[in-house]
Amino acid sequence: MAFEPIVRSLLDTDLYKFTMWQPMLHRHPQAQSTYRFVCRNEPEYPLAELLPDVQAQLDHLCSLRFHRDELDFLRGLRFIKPDFVDFLRIFHFQRDFIRAWAEGDALRIEARGPQVHVMGFEIFVLAIVNELYFRRFDHEAALAEGRRRLAAKVQQLRAFAAEPPLAHPFEFFDFGVRRRFGRDWQREVVATLKEQVPEYFKGTSNVLLARDLGLTPIGTMGHEYLQTFQALGVRLRDFQRAALEEWVQEYRGDLGIALTDTVGMDAFLADFDLYFAKLFDGLRHDSGDPVAWGEKALAHYAKLRIDAHTKRLVFSDSLDVAKALALYRQFGDCVQMGFGIGTNLTNDVGLQPLNIVMKLVEANGQPVAKLSDAPGKTLATDATFLAYLRQVFGVQ
Repeated sequence: MAFEPIVRSLLDTDLYKFTMWQPMLHRHPQAQSTYRFVCRNEPEYPLAELLPDVQAQLDHLCSLRFHRDELDFLRGLRFIKPDFVDFLRIFHFQRDFIRAWAEGDALRIEARGPQVHVMGFEIFVLAIVNELYFRRFDHEAALAEGRRRLAAKVQQLRAFAAEPPLAHPFEFFDFGVRRRFGRDWQREVVATLKEQVPEYFKGTSNVLLARDLGLTPIGTMGHEYLQTFQALGVRLRDFQRAALEEWVQEYRGDLGIALTDTVGMDAFLADFDLYFAKLFDGLRHDSGDPVAWGEKALAHYAKLRIDAHTKRLVFSDSLDVAKALALYRQFGDCVQMGFGIGTNLTNDVGLQPLNIVMKLVEANGQPVAKLSDAPGKTLATDATFLAYLRQVFGVQ
């Protein structure tokens, strides 16, 4: 079978890779990091079988460059700085910084090197593994089922339109690059939603699709950005404040949604004082009970005497349309809202999705960790550091 590249544009990734990349380039270009691929569930066949194809796709990825029209699109985003675009003009992925190998039935992938050269691998690696994996299934049957389910989602949203309006509108976005069934299917899903439910569907994290389909690219920060500050020389107890402060200085009011669960919501709110609560537009939920999280966020704003109607809560943890609508009904009269739906939009085709991640595990030679609000999402490779992090932030 002839080689068919999965990634054809370096814009075919999440916006937040660029928005995290820029401050790292500006402020910590010397940082070294290690990212590691993990599959959290049992695949239908051993992922190690994909190794030769993964190697070929990584070779191709490292041959790509940003084209002028792609750079022009990024330059047109007001929060992207000219010098960052100049860096991207000469950037390409270095094959020496990423390796893949088999370990029994498991597929191992690790990117190691200067963070500004390896942090971009994550989404591309996940998209590559997903598409290679699902190529082995009945493609036509999966697409037929996917279209049936997509039509049902559209009908669900149209039925929702008959409900009485709440104080704030219902808005959702595609967050599905990393877990998609395939590149072409994600494009079809996003184009369909834009055409059929434009009153609710407001954007995508996929920068390429945002450009091509005239949508708003969505995204701010991920866990890796905050985790990096665990190893940047600040006191560990202060790493969240340091990360948020540098974000504020970089973006000066743009991209104002902060991620809350790097060490859990309670520890985050302890650092999210009146200063940050006024400077950031809102918060993003990515683990734990979303209703309890939302109530904590609203109580925190109330304690700080901030009108929650001026803030936004973004939910992005394992959502489907039904869950998003239920959360909207819960909070839509209290606060502005947004919903990032990933797997259930771009890989709802009747097959069991892979639960794969590629996470930062080390920075500047030191372990880093995430203390999620959901135990299954806690990620660490060093038990001693994880225990220390728990102790410092009082997390059980």
